[in-house]
Amino acid sequence: MEIPTGSRTTSSSDLQKKRVGLLYDDRMCAHHTPDDDYHPENPNRIRAIWNKLQSSRIPQRCVVLDAKEAEDKYVLSVHSKKHVDLVRDISSKQFNSRRNRIASKFNSIYFNEGSSESAFLAAGSVIEVAEKVAQGELSSAFAIVRPPGHHAEHDEAMGFCLFNNVAVAASFLLNYRPELGINKILIVDWDVHHGNGTQKMFWKDPRVLFFSVHRHEFGSFYPANDDGFYTMIGEGPGAGYNINVPWENGRCGDADYLAVWDHILIPVSKEFNPDIIIISAGFDAALGDPLGGCRVTPYGYSAMLKKLMSFAQGKIVLALEGGYNLDSIANSALACVEVLLEDKPIAGSSEAYPFESTWRVIQAVRHELSDFWPTLADKLPANLISQTAASVPNILFSSSDSEVEDDNGTQRLKDLEEVIQPLSKLKVDEDGQDKVATPNPWRSELSKIDIWYATFGSNMWKPRFLCYIEGGQVEGMQKPCSGSMDRTPPKEIVWKSYPYRLFFGRDSSSSWGPGGVAFLDPESKSQDKAYLCLYRITLEQFNDVLAQENVSSHDMTSPLFDLAALTSITSKEPKFLDALPRGWYRNVVYLGNEDNFPILTMTCSHLDVMSFKSRELPLRGPCKAYAATLIKGLVGGGLLSEEEAMAYIQEASTKPL
Repeated sequence: MEIPTGSRTTSSSDLQKKRVGLLYDDRMCAHHTPDDDYHPENPNRIRAIWNKLQSSRIPQRCVVLDAKEAEDKYVLSVHSKKHVDLVRDISSKQFNSRRNRIASKFNSIYFNEGSSESAFLAAGSVIEVAEKVAQGELSSAFAIVRPPGHHAEHDEAMGFCLFNNVAVAASFLLNYRPELGINKILIVDWDVHHGNGTQKMFWKDPRVLFFSVHRHEFGSFYPANDDGFYTMIGEGPGAGYNINVPWENGRCGDADYLAVWDHILIPVSKEFNPDIIIISAGFDAALGDPLGGCRVTPYGYSAMLKKLMSFAQGKIVLALEGGYNLDSIANSALACVEVLLEDKPIAGSSEAYPFESTWRVIQAVRHELSDFWPTLADKLPANLISQTAASVPNILFSSSDSEVEDDNGTQRLKDLEEVIQPLSKLKVDEDGQDKVATPNPWRSELSKIDIWYATFGSNMWKPRFLCYIEGGQVEGMQKPCSGSMDRTPPKEIVWKSYPYRLFFGRDSSSSWGPGGVAFLDPESKSQDKAYLCLYRITLEQFNDVLAQENVSSHDMTSPLFDLAALTSITSKEPKFLDALPRGWYRNVVYLGNEDNFPILTMTCSHLDVMSFKSRELPLRGPCKAYAATLIKGLVGGGLLSEEEAMAYIQEASTKPL
């Protein structure tokens, strides 16, 4: 059903010339976490966009469409029957007792009673707008859908994605509506994460040119594999029709993206000459996004979109993918719809230069694809690629229970520009070809070593701990975490109790505000008992968590806790050591082994424990939000009932050290 709305005065010729479709449906808000726990991919994402468009009176200028569920046969064109059947049935009552267990087998997925309908609506909605744009009923359109889709693979949901909405719509146009004359489709994926699922679905298909620009960081950024590297160009008849632009670092902004448009995407698009463009429009590369760590502004998105409107007679479909800062995604989406309506970018400018690493990646991509796209064969002028911003080192930013405070209690928060250092100069091989820098060697070494990270505080609740791995924040936290370089979830989780004393101290923390946070006395006593959740992660990830727990920012060119340190505390006394010169959780403690993997936790230093005992440092119970997070962890782990967990925290808060 199609509903032209609003009272904006527009001539009939204007309406005929520019008919922009908008699709939004509240039914897609029914997909949420089973217990309404916080998750970055939540219903407020599409509500925020729709509310922003409404407050700007955008729907009155558009053709507003209702969502439609996709038919099985269209979804089956890119997904297996097993996967389609699972998503269709997962919300039924027969799955109530095992829904969560099934979700846990996938990578970053949850299911609830509304997931099935939402998934079919999201895929069907992108089909709906793509069909209307393809047949000329609409000039362009934006499908405000969720769950997102570009990570979903042929036989598997992953990365918040159930069905690959964009791939379903592209396959529909090519295979079910040939009479529309859509023979070549350009898919542009500007989500900050690589569109691994979409890439695989059209890997050998020359009818689809898939282009993805994303944070990659040599395979350490989600989805944390080599699929998004620039050497992945397609296969067989599809060779050259898969283009990846993998950022080596975060903080990429308008200048970086527009340089990629001007020197890769736009020249190739001219040669490809698509019949329609479908954009996997994730807005998690936007400035302020808690997971993306990039700096694209609404102007940047509008400028990228405007550059694409000169192709395919302006037939463009945007389908929402990621984006987890509600203000950022709302403002970015508004900027894009205004471009579709007005055919020009919103007011703004990009005066900065790209990073040196951006030019390095652009040149590598052009060289890799020059045999397929002659327009990329020419070398870029030296005076162009010499115009660079300062490069960005491997820096982690903390949102911890323990950020270092100076004497008057204010955070030593440094802006990134004050601590950035140039990356090593671009190395040129004897044949003159660009060489891509390699990541820090220690990461590769420590990524092969598994340890158990034992946590006794807010990290006992898995969604809170995943903030340190995947980035983001949970309800009650004052600010987001940056996440680890390797965002792979824990391989295993077990619970154990130990003869250590849990206590709460400090007046406040930057993550939770006023109130104490949890510590463990590193000296064991048989009469004490503390419950700990053990996450099996790599020693590389442990270093990233250690950094986020202790410092506002840290240049991770070397590990905080290396193999020598691990050998030291596991083989001789004492079984703990300070990994950093400062920080509330700088003391790494060895608790023994589990399945032949060392168990490590982190707490305050021995001197800090003595200061807490002497009351030089304040003992204080936790705030309500922090305590609630601990209770969720303890109850979710199946160790204690809610009443028992509350009593456990109460005792730790009041019992003298």
